[in-house]
This record gives sequence, C-alpha cells and structure tokens, in this order.
Amino acid sequence: MDCLNIGCGSRFHPAWTNIDAAPSSSHVQAYNCRAGIPFPDQSFDVVYHSHVLEHFPKAEALGFVRECFRVLRPGGIIRVAVPDLECLARLYLEAMQKAAGGDTQWQHNYDWLMLELYDQTVRNRSGGDMLEYLKQDPLPNEPFLFERFGGEVRRILEAIRTPTRPQPTPLPLSQKITRWLSSIPRRVFMRGLREILGPGGCDALEIGRFRLSGEVHQWMYDRYSLARLLEQAGFLDPRRRDPAESVIPDWTSYHLDTDPDGSIYKPDSIHMEAVKPQ
Repeated sequence: MDCLNIGCGSRFHPAWTNIDAAPSSSHVQAYNCRAGIPFPDQSFDVVYHSHVLEHFPKAEALGFVRECFRVLRPGGIIRVAVPDLECLARLYLEAMQKAAGGDTQWQHNYDWLMLELYDQTVRNRSGGDMLEYLKQDPLPNEPFLFERFGGEVRRILEAIRTPTRPQPTPLPLSQKITRWLSSIPRRVFMRGLREILGPGGCDALEIGRFRLSGEVHQWMYDRYSLARLLEQAGFLDPRRRDPAESVIPDWTSYHLDTDPDGSIYKPDSIHMEAVKPQ
C-alpha cells in the first residue's frame, strides 16, 4: 500500500510518504499543505493526518480535505485525528461544577481546561500560557495532564525539566565588534520600519507573523462536524475509531496513534476514518 502522512512532525514511519512544513528527518519531505498536496491524482491508498486539520482556517478546511480525496485511489482510506471538542466541552462542564463546589484538585483541572479551550486559539507567542503552566514544578495536577495528553505531555515536561546546557564561552572583542557591525543593516531597517508603521506597528507585525506560522488552532471539531466535513468532500461512511483500531492493515505497527508500548499518543483526540467511493 502507498500511504501518505501529512503534517507528520516527528511522528512518521519510513515506509510511508511523509510531508511537513518543517521536516525533522530525511524521511520527511518539506511542503506546506496550505498550498495543496504535491502529488498527482490517485497516488495513495491511505491518507493520514493527526492534529493538522484544526490549524487550517475554517474556510480552507473543506478544500484541504478535498485535496486528500483527490490524491486517494478509489476505495482508499482517509484517517483523521483532531482534538475532540465534545470530550473537552463535557470535561469542562464537569470541572466547572466541581471547582465551584470547592474541590481544590478540580480547580487546577479547570484552569488547565480553560487553557485547552482558548490558549491555543488566542495566543500571540509560541507555547502561550499552556507552556507557562507546564513549567510549574511540581505541577498541581500532573496525573490529570497525563490522562489528557499521554506521552506528548511527558516529552514536553522532560524537555522543560532537562538542565540547560552551560553558557558558551564569551566571544573575543574582535568577534563582538564584527557581529555588531554586521547587525547595523538590520537595525537601520528596523528603525525605518518602526517609523513607517508607527507606535505598536512592529509588535503587530510580529504577532501577525506568529499567528500565520501555523501554531495556533483555527477551528475545532467533534464527531458530528468532522463526519459532515468528510462527507462534504465526497467521502463515504465516516466512522469513529479507537486509536489502535483501523481498517488500515497492520495499523498499530506504524506507531502513529499509539506508542510501541501500546499507550495512546494523544488521548484528547477523536479519530475518524472514511472511504473514497469505488
């Protein structure tokens, strides 16, 4: 089978065709899929993407899924994983009720769930307030976060808590002068840009560049809206699947939605598959 993994990040299998805007391996091709999918019609038997669709503006989501439809062969399978809005909304209501009732532990959970709902949409800097929350040591609700995000949050915490490398040796004065001289054109450019854009203009430019970088969430999906989107693109029989369940042969051997030890990679997700008509 010919299988395509779109927006794979560091989660890929070498037997697949893997593409990402910022490749992390020689097994990953560089491509930004907002410009389409760079393969001919009917190239693949499987198209998979995990936590990619929510980064597309709502107005562009259908076009992207239609591109997935185009590159699939008749009878081909699409598998999509996105954050599960329904599960998050139900959990938020439970957290609000328990937190308002004075449950200290659920007050911490409530704080985190509010970040899940909004921070990934409204943030203006990489990592946002979620990253600041995870920097707490100890975390007041670490087991709850493991339950929500599984191995992903464990890897983030390991990176945060790993001791930083020693600071590099100070540069000789001659090298400092060379670097300062080479920075003059940029500083002159930035000074002119500030004069053109006015107060706050450069900040607005930086925020705009960040929000167009692909990190923020542009929309959210539940089992109803995701199935409807797949059907609008032409797919048939959209069905919710468990992380380890699929009609894709040998699915769990690729370790995309599950880790080698069988644990779920992103427990906060909804996984759905659909079929391109024969």
